[in-house]
Order: sequence, then C-alpha cells, then structure tokens
Amino acid sequence: MVKKEVLAAYMLIKKGSALALPSTDRIFVAQTHEMLRLEDLAELVHENSDALKSTVKSFKIGGHLFDFKSGPHLMGVVNLSPDSWYRESVCLSTESAVQRGLTLKAQGASLVDIGAESSVLDSGRVESNLQESRLLPAVCSLSSQKVLISAETYLPDVARSCLESGASVLNMTGTQHANAIYTLAAEYNAAVIICYVQGPNVREVGDLEFSDDPIEIMKEFFAREIDVAVKAGVTRIIIDPGLGFYYRNLKDSGERVRHQMRTFLNTFRLRSLGWPVCHALPHAFEYFKEEVRCSEPFFTVMAALGKTDLYRTHEVSRVRAVLETMGVWGI
Repeated sequence: MVKKEVLAAYMLIKKGSALALPSTDRIFVAQTHEMLRLEDLAELVHENSDALKSTVKSFKIGGHLFDFKSGPHLMGVVNLSPDSWYRESVCLSTESAVQRGLTLKAQGASLVDIGAESSVLDSGRVESNLQESRLLPAVCSLSSQKVLISAETYLPDVARSCLESGASVLNMTGTQHANAIYTLAAEYNAAVIICYVQGPNVREVGDLEFSDDPIEIMKEFFAREIDVAVKAGVTRIIIDPGLGFYYRNLKDSGERVRHQMRTFLNTFRLRSLGWPVCHALPHAFEYFKEEVRCSEPFFTVMAALGKTDLYRTHEVSRVRAVLETMGVWGI
C-alpha cells in the first residue's frame, strides 16, 4: 500500500498537481517549473561575470578587524520595541537586552544591532527621547563589556547619543538626515550602514517602485550616498538593500519573496561599488508559517551564493551553522 501511495504521489508531482500526503494534513503543491534552478544561476553568472571578481574594503570597527576578504560576519539583533514581531529578539528591560547582547556575541556575532522603534509600518512611532531612554543604558552596558554595538536609527539626536554611549556603528534606516548622520559618524570615527529606502525613512514609505533591474537603481542610490558620506569624512561604509523593510505593496507575498531572492543572488553586483554589503535576513511568513524561525537560515543560502558580507540576523547560531556548513565545500 505504501508503495502504491508513493507511486501515486510521484505521478501527481510530475503533473504539477496538489497532493494531500497520507501522513499529514498539509498540502504539497509541485511547482517545479517555477523553482530556482542551476540554469538560472548559470545565466546570472554568465551575464555578470566581471562583477563576480569585485572585492570590497576591509576595515576595523572598534579595534576589531572586519576582513571581508576572508569571509562574512554576523550581526545579531536586539529589539527594544514591544511592537517588534520577532519575539525571540524583543527585550523590554535593560537587563534582558544586555543578556541577549552578550549571548549573541558568544554565539558568534561580530556586531549587535540595537533598535528602539519597530520598522513594521503599522506600529507606533517612537519619539527620540523615548528611543534614547530605551537605547542608551543597553548601549552603554554592552559597549563597556566589549560588545560592538550598531545603533539603528534615522534620527541625528539619537545617533549622537548612542555614539556618546559607546556605539561603533550607525545603522541608518533613512536618508532624510543623512548629511547630519555622516558628519556624526566622521566625528566619532564610526562606521555607517547605509540602507536603501524609498522614502525619507523606513517609517515613511509608500509603495515600492520596481524596475526591470532594481539592482541598477540600488547601485545609483548607493553611489550617490557613498559619495556624500566619503566627502563628509566617513571611512567605514556598509551598504544594505533594505530587504527587511515593509512597503504598502510589498508585504509577505510571493512578489516580496521573489524580490528578496533575486536581490540576494545579485548581491555581488552591488559589491562592485567597493564596499561590503549587509543583508537583513527576512522571514516569508506566508510560506514558513509556524516554522518561521527556519526562514533566516534558508535565506542565508541565497545571500551566501550572492557573496553577502554581513548578515543581520535574529538567529545567529542557526545562520552561523549554515555558513560553516556551506564552507565545507571549499575545504
């Protein structure tokens, strides 16, 4: 009987039919004609072979060398906003934020990214004074314990306060006040993560405008911002395509996931700008559902194939395991 069920399943899959598996109530839909194939990767390489050879700058952050030529780095996440949806990273007290930050470092994170306002579109806005009251105690405590801190903000006042409290990186989630933030980064000898945002900041966006080749639009955006940052005196720059941000027309749907996957695989083209690329690993709720904690490790594979340099992740130990396993190929 089992053999007959397996044979029937095989025949239905070949025809692209929906199949109710005997041992579960889930539905498996075969869509092999839409799956990512080796042929797709080969075509991408063929069309962009020169960009594959690109190298990016390495530099020190807080005395720690980020040698992107030898491999990628991990950036763990601490969310100080109760509106953040990823419950494992939400810390509602300084003590829990510090404990999580230390745990992330022990798991292998080179940086810990701390934010006090959720990027989810419908969550509440957080004024700068409240952001500071959440951020500064954790930033101060963790930096005093040799944890390299990235402060996620688009507000210059918050950026300055975090730098004064020991942050080494500004994760700039909007270019509305970019000049002021670049000036602060230069003054404090800090690194800047420049995020691609279609809007003044991550909380003030509408629909994401697509094009036939969004990578080219991103390259133009980053080239302009890099030029401004360098002229302001910034010497450590990381660029981030902003795949973790939400737009009105781009939530957890197939269109969003396709955009993310294509951007991951094309990351090496952004590296042609000469600076390392960071990706915030996404989640694809619609597909992973209750297995959502498996989504970041899955997208890690895509990001690694595209030559990502820095991974922003809530799941440091899982992502680290994926990257180490992929590295076995070259041993």
